[in-house]
Amino acid sequence: MASTPTPVISSTGLFTPSQSISNEELVASFNAYVDLFNSRNAAAITAGAIEALAHSSVDFIEKASGIKSRYVMDKAGILDPQIMTPRIPERPNEEISILAQMAVTAAEEALQRAGRSASDVDAVICAASNMQRAYPAMAIEVQDALGCNPDGFAFDMNVACSSATFGIQTAADFVRAGHARSVLVVNPEICSGHLNFTDRDSHFIFGDVATAILIEAADVVGDAPHWSILGTKLKTAFSNNIRNNFGFLNRTAPEGIGAKDKLFVQEGRKVFKEVVPMVSAMIAAEMERLSIAPEALRRMWLHQANANMNRLIAARVLGHEASEDESPTVLDTYANTSSAGSIIAFHHHSRDLADGDLGLICSFGAGYSAGTVFVKKVG
Repeated sequence: MASTPTPVISSTGLFTPSQSISNEELVASFNAYVDLFNSRNAAAITAGAIEALAHSSVDFIEKASGIKSRYVMDKAGILDPQIMTPRIPERPNEEISILAQMAVTAAEEALQRAGRSASDVDAVICAASNMQRAYPAMAIEVQDALGCNPDGFAFDMNVACSSATFGIQTAADFVRAGHARSVLVVNPEICSGHLNFTDRDSHFIFGDVATAILIEAADVVGDAPHWSILGTKLKTAFSNNIRNNFGFLNRTAPEGIGAKDKLFVQEGRKVFKEVVPMVSAMIAAEMERLSIAPEALRRMWLHQANANMNRLIAARVLGHEASEDESPTVLDTYANTSSAGSIIAFHHHSRDLADGDLGLICSFGAGYSAGTVFVKKVG
């Protein structure tokens, strides 16, 4: 009787935009917008019809989030006080779409690092927060652009910030079931496209990026260094505290077009209060199920949304304040990149681990949704 294939992570890839915005630049732009708004609406503000907007500050941003800068696909539009929106031109149907192009770049690095050809890839999962169109699927476009196995398959999935971990479990299940031996999970995120840069409480949160994870059967990888997937766990619990109401039905209710809820909105304090205990308990339960003691966990690659959340979750899991080595941060330079955050951390901070070291890739976000992937370094 044939044994069940064992899924492993053989490599990762990363695409980072060439443009970056510092907190200083972002605050200067936002405050210029505030001055313009208050000047244009002076009469209404004086009459009490609307409230004046308040300035932001670098200190406020860094204390609230730990973010110091972010990479973006279009810097000029974001920093223009008259626009406060990235400008990314539409491409003709005959040209690869921008999200697919980002994903392909990340995927090519993952394949190169694994010594694999795109033709070896049986399946592509595009797991991200925002797709630029309903169909055809981004994943199918990536599959075609890369030149993957023509007998394979591809599809999109969206579980907001947890899309990557949900994609990893789905890919691992395909490998175990024998439906694919090599699966690419790509996470292209242009988060600046759904961010309201005129909102003081959130204008600093997101950045743009793309990551890729190659999940394969262990016998495909052979003796090459890789990460065994010890166990995965997914969890969802419905909440309106992080929401985006943009969708194809907006045109059927024109009175709501352009409203603030058609971009990213959240109740940050409620999210913090509810997600931290949920994720901490989820991780602890999985560690108990897998017989992993806190002191045996070499490194945690947590979702890069908020430095204070990560600090508290890591402390609850480990039983002490985590060091940068135990829970590395990329949030300061990349900001929140939704599904890609924990994968960026893993990509940048995993090569130094030794054979047998244990680690955790963890995501959490809108939904609520959360995912854990416990891994062991091999080789």
